[in-house]
Amino acid sequence: MQRWRGLEDIPEDWGRSVVTIGSYDGVHRGHQLIIGRAVERARELGVPSVVVTFDPHPSEVVRPGSHPPLLAPHHRRAELMAELGVDALLILPFTAEFSRLSPADFVVKVLVDKLHARLVVEGPNFRFGHKAAGNVEFLVELGATYDYEVEVVDLFVSGEAGGGQPFSSTLTRRLVADGDVAGAMEILGRPHRVEGVVVRGAQRGRELGYPTANVETLPHTAIPADGVYAGWLTADGETMPAAISVGTNVQFDATERTVEAYAIDRVDLDLYGQHVAVDFLAYLRGMEKFDSIDTLLERMAGDVKRARQLIETADVTDGADAGDAAGGEGAR
Repeated sequence: MQRWRGLEDIPEDWGRSVVTIGSYDGVHRGHQLIIGRAVERARELGVPSVVVTFDPHPSEVVRPGSHPPLLAPHHRRAELMAELGVDALLILPFTAEFSRLSPADFVVKVLVDKLHARLVVEGPNFRFGHKAAGNVEFLVELGATYDYEVEVVDLFVSGEAGGGQPFSSTLTRRLVADGDVAGAMEILGRPHRVEGVVVRGAQRGRELGYPTANVETLPHTAIPADGVYAGWLTADGETMPAAISVGTNVQFDATERTVEAYAIDRVDLDLYGQHVAVDFLAYLRGMEKFDSIDTLLERMAGDVKRARQLIETADVTDGADAGDAAGGEGAR
């Protein structure tokens, strides 16, 4: 998959294409319907498919300080889109100047002049241009002038997550924030992932016999609620079953909120400075403060045992492919 940042990165000889536009944070199952349809139509028409997205999130420019927690960084979204068969990803730097483009100017500058759109595939609620004034109807109207078609995909998907609410990035963020990683997994079609570089912490886990990777998460990451989880730790291409702790270490009166992953039965790892991924399968319990270290160790052993059982039951070897394996076990 080709990756472009900015209109100037698009090859001069780029021909007609099928395009879909959106933030696509998380590339959840609703997004997959739209992107998948764009890929399918592109293959039918014999032209490449292009996904257009933005960085930073438009809300951060339009309403500074309102950047939503992100379900996936751009490099992860790119990986997921490539798996769906997308031919090119265009990330447009979303600046104050860009935000003032009228819907008509957006269509001309992006879809017509640069991507030479033959077909645009969108969901029914698609909005674009200054103050989100453009909608699907306006996109269709301009298509008659600029020789492209528009196909609207009904992205309505629902399940048990959120009590049957339609799947969306907003709902997924809320479930993650509530610690319902099983519900988030139903929407995403895979476990929610947190990434970052392993940094040195207080090393209390190592002293207790459970060495953890202390992950310095990427900015604006959607981090699950404080608690203990079962999941996976991926480092240097290896995916390992893990017990994961999120929050402040209340046992030792710590104040900094952290994400720490213990790769089950692995005490030989040296991951400092490495970029790692943590996938969340199931919620185990909330954070607690125990009367003694012995009681803490007993509970930690129980957490690891249950995490191991849940991961084995999930019957997967890669956290990224866990799908719906956790069922309702991890719902909070």
